This record gives sequence, structure tokens and C-alpha cells, in this order.
Amino acid sequence: MAYGLPSAASLVRLCRKLNRLKPLEDSTMETSLHRCLSTLDLTLLGVGGMVGSGLYVLTGAVAKDMAGPAVLLSFAVAAVASLLAALCYAEFGARVPRTGSAYLFTYVSMGELWAFLIGWNVLLEYLIGGAAVARAWSGYLDAIFSHSIRNFTETHVGAWHVSFLARYPDFLAAGILLLASAFVSCGARVSSWLNHTFSAISLLVILFIIILGFILARPHNWSAAEGGFAPFGFSGVMAGTATCFYAFVGFDVIAASSEEARNPRRAVPVAIAVSLGLAAAAYILVSTVLTLMVPWHSLDPDSALADAFYRRGYSWAGFIVAAGSICAMNTVLLSNLFSLPRIVYAMAADGLFFQVFARVHPRTQVPVMGILVFGVLMALLALLLDLEALVQFLSIGTLLAYTFVAASIIVLRFQKSSPPGSPNPASPGPLAKQLDSFSDRIHLVEASVLAHPGQLRPALKPYLGFLDGYGPGAAVTWALSLLVASAITLDCVLVFGDSALHLPRWGYFLLLLLSGAVFLLSLLVLGAHQQQHQQDTFQIPMVPLTPALSILLNVCLMLKLSYLTWLRFSIWLVIGLAVYFGYGIRHSKENQRELPEPTTKRYVVFPSGSLEETVQPVQPPSQEAPVHEADHAQ
Repeated sequence: MAYGLPSAASLVRLCRKLNRLKPLEDSTMETSLHRCLSTLDLTLLGVGGMVGSGLYVLTGAVAKDMAGPAVLLSFAVAAVASLLAALCYAEFGARVPRTGSAYLFTYVSMGELWAFLIGWNVLLEYLIGGAAVARAWSGYLDAIFSHSIRNFTETHVGAWHVSFLARYPDFLAAGILLLASAFVSCGARVSSWLNHTFSAISLLVILFIIILGFILARPHNWSAAEGGFAPFGFSGVMAGTATCFYAFVGFDVIAASSEEARNPRRAVPVAIAVSLGLAAAAYILVSTVLTLMVPWHSLDPDSALADAFYRRGYSWAGFIVAAGSICAMNTVLLSNLFSLPRIVYAMAADGLFFQVFARVHPRTQVPVMGILVFGVLMALLALLLDLEALVQFLSIGTLLAYTFVAASIIVLRFQKSSPPGSPNPASPGPLAKQLDSFSDRIHLVEASVLAHPGQLRPALKPYLGFLDGYGPGAAVTWALSLLVASAITLDCVLVFGDSALHLPRWGYFLLLLLSGAVFLLSLLVLGAHQQQHQQDTFQIPMVPLTPALSILLNVCLMLKLSYLTWLRFSIWLVIGLAVYFGYGIRHSKENQRELPEPTTKRYVVFPSGSLEETVQPVQPPSQEAPVHEADHAQ
């Protein structure tokens, strides 16, 4: 008795992906990528990445220039939006526990071109993120010495008066990035120990800031005499939210480290949820005490926390805060400089980026060329660009990556999956396995007969039978496309309807109604189709609603960014497309590799009562080999 499951395309795609990832495991991570990280390790990794990157970089700049004391609301909204994206990352990290993060997730679900664009934007995220943190690092160190470093540079080098450039060249920020690049290129053993030390110091300093900050709080600083709680209104809160997204990019590190987790199916979702909650609480509490200590309009955007304690006469506390901020930002610098070359290496290993970045040093087992080249580029950005311009430029790349990962979740849920036991990134193994449990047999047989992801639910066929007239998955594809298009239209109407578009009142409500109706209709069409359901792996609740809300909110926040940010981002995308079509598409390993033979699955129940899964090649009728006696004898 045999049961067939038509999942050849899915299996071929996953096998090819495993073959692509094999060189990374063999050459660079042979001794380091072991499943050794616990849930606590991943949680601390995410907390260190999020708190260190945003707390000392964003709080002052967003409070002074965008939201005022309502910066705490900006952090709260950004945390909710990040939670929707984090759930998507958690499902992918649990199901595909391999290094590569958003690049790998998009590669698996959407293909090579979109994966390259997301990987290209992840490079931008790490470049800008490292430069912004280094710029804030130098600002806090300068605050310890009463801004003598800045004054010396402006006196002897001069000041610049260009809108997108910094006020003065920050040689200190560039120098620390070059030093950290040289340090990371020596290997990961010592840098890992330093990361733990710096993270412990940073958490203690944050607790100190919250306690002493509430003691020194002055509620008058939120009064109307100082501009009120939300001097820039709702628009300012949302603009601050778009920028504050940068504060929560650290949970991406957890997904990128899922290959090293002992139990990624449990550890990754728990670590992402706990670390995001702790980081959100820290941001909200610290931004609250900061704007209560000193008036928001007098904050120093480069070193707001330390400067606030100095101005209140607690210079010793300002020194502690500055030292803690330096420790926290050291962890982020090391994390960025360690993660960035790995993304570059993954793209180069696929042939999508220059092969020189796929070379690994034989002794240190790190991609030295990627570390040095991108370390120098990061140092140049920190030397020349202003902190606020860097932060705004970073958020758009992060939001786009979140949007693609959310869309990838919908694609993944409505695709046919290979049955349990088949080789896939989450559970690599042999192509044949013995399953003796009765529950295993029932599960596999039910999966082969009943699971049809992407097809219309049987109960709805009498009412929506016309959707079954299209090819398999066609209705889902069209519904997802309409969902994204209507989300963009709806957000454009909400953001620009009263300002840039100058719509009449009836036109505004008509577009709002039409785009909202198409968005809801697309959700209903997607919900009418069957999804994958895996009981042993974390899955986002309420799909497609949860990722759809993530897409809607991410696009809205992207539209709140300035036009200069969009212009710079567009230039970066054009450069990336030139790299892909000029180099990547011709050297792609996926295009050069001969397609493997298609495969099919067969489940055979033998007289002994065991259930065995086998993988056999499917050949054209003219080339079919005779059936071996062994297939019948057992």
C-alpha cells in the first residue's frame, strides 16, 4: 500500500538550498557553528544588540527633533510594529535555522532576485548602523572630556556647513571602527568574551539611569510652558516611530544565530519575544526619565543621557552613563562587524556578489576581506555623515526587510511543504528514515491525503468554487499581490491625502474606502485557502492577518521618512541592481548549477508494521529504469 505526495518542486528547492549552504558550514563555521546557545544566550544576545544600538543613539535625537517627550509613544508604537515583524522572524528562524537571516528567508520563499535586494539592503543596514553607533560612541566619549575633542577638531580642521554632512569630521568614530575591524578579523573567541562583559556592564548602567532619573525628574518639563507632551503632534510621534525602528533591529541577530541554538524551534521564538519586551521597557523608561530630567528642546542629540546628568550637576553620574554607553555600543560595533561579513559571504557563496568576499582566512576562519573592506566603508560613513542622517537612512532598509519577511511568511504558509522527514533546512538528515510510532504513521498518512496548502478549503468550495478554476496557487498569488498594492495605496492616502495629494474630502474617503475594501477582500481570499500546519514548530497566530498588519504598518512608517532618505535609498537600490545584473546574474551558482533530478515521495507500509519514507528519482517514461526486485521482495 503506497501513498504519494506531489512535493517534488518543494524538495528540489530545499535540497538545492542545502547544497548552497554546505560550503559555509564546511569552510567557515566548522568549529564555531555548533548548537551550543541556550535560550538565555540568545535572549542576552538580542537585548545587547537592541539596547546598545538604540538607547544611546536615538533617544536624544528623536526627542529633540521629532517627537518631544512623546518619544516614549514613538518607542511604544515601534515596539508593537517590531513585534509583528519579530513574530515573522521567529517562525522563519524556527523552521529554517540557518545563518543568513532575512536574505536566506527571502531566498527560500521568493527566489534569487528578491533575496539579493534584501541582502543588499541588509548590507546597508549594517553599514549605516555601525557608522551611527560609532558616531554616538565618539559623542559620549567626547562628553566625558567636556567636548574638548569636538572643539579641537573644529578649531584645527574646520567645520562643515553641508546639510547631509556632519558638522565636523569625526576621526575618533572612524578610528574606533578601524580598530574594531582589526580586532574582529583576529577571530571570534576573544570578541565573544568581551561581548558578554560589555553587555553585563550596560544592563547595570541602564538600571542606574532609570532609578536616578526618576529621583531627578521634574514634571514641569512636560508642561505647556516647555512645549507640552507632544509638541510635534501625532505626525511627530509617527515620524519618530519610523526612526525608532532602528532601536529594535537587534532581534535579527537572534534569527541569524538560530543555527547555533540547541533547540531553535523553542529557543528562537522565546528569545525574540523576551528580548523585545525587555528592550521596549528599557527604551520607554529611559526616554521618560530623560525628558523629565531636562527640557526636551535643550537635549544634546549626540550624547543626551550623559549631558542630562552633567546639566543637573551630577557629573559623576554623567561619567558612569558615558562609560556604560561606550560599553553598550562596543557590543553593537563588534556585532555589526561580525555579522556583516557573514551576509556578504553568504551572497558571495551563492555567486551573487564578488567572489573575493567568499575567501576565508585559513587560521582565523573568518572572511577577512569582507571585514576589512566593509570596515573601511563603515569608517568613511562615520567620518563624513551626520548622526541623524545616518539613522533615518537606516530605518528604511530595516522596514523594507521586515516587509519582505512578512510577505515571505504568507508565501511559505500557502506553499506545499515536503512531508516530515524530508531534507529541509530545519531538519537536515538522510533521505530515508524509519518511523515505527503509530502516531507517526497516522500523521504522515493524513498529511499525504489531507494537506493541500494553497488550495481552497473544502467547506468553501460550494460558495467560492470559481477560485478553484485557476491553476494551483494562482488565486493566492493574485490575492497577495493585491494585498501589498492595496496596503501601499491605503498608506499613501492616510499619509499624503491631506497634504501632498491635496485630495478633496470626497476623493479622500473614496480612495480610503476602495483601498481598505481591496485590502480586506484580499485577506478574505487568502484566509479561504488551506495553510501549512506544523505542530512541532512555532507558527505565527492569525495568518494572514498578522503579517498583513505588519506589511501595512511597515509601509506606513516608510512613507513617513523624508524624501532625501528615499532619494538616497533609491540610489542605493539602483547600484544594487547594477551589481546584480552586471555580475550576480552571470555568476549565480543557482543559474550555473545543473538542475537536480526531480524527486517524489512514497510512503510504504510493510508487513512488519513499520512505515518507511523513501526518495526516488522521477524519470520520463522513455527513460524509466526497470523496477528492482528489492522493491517487491521486502
